[in-house]
Amino acid sequence: MTEFRPKQPFSQAIFLYIPTYSRVNGVTKKQYSNGIRINAAVQSFGGTEITANNLYVIEDTAQVTTWYRPDIKSDCKIEINKKTYEILGEPENINLRNQFITFKIRRIKGTV
Repeated sequence: MTEFRPKQPFSQAIFLYIPTYSRVNGVTKKQYSNGIRINAAVQSFGGTEITANNLYVIEDTAQVTTWYRPDIKSDCKIEINKKTYEILGEPENINLRNQFITFKIRRIKGTV
């Protein structure tokens, strides 16, 4: 098995928001903690082209590689340059060595 080495340096500052769950009147509420600053390599390939409801849409997506952290899960949010992203799928622990982790993100847009 060959050893994995990232192609880019971890020079991009990103913020990781880890959710905490609480139950209020029988409803589960998700709240995010303060952002934890981590360094990562972020690669954007110009987005992902999809067709939804007969509309051609380009989603703002990227691939993130960083040092392994067990608290990075699919329910976390990522902030890069004041833009919020969600993690798509489960992050991959590369070669199961607990050294590097990679995951795909998609930008969250809209108003509340």
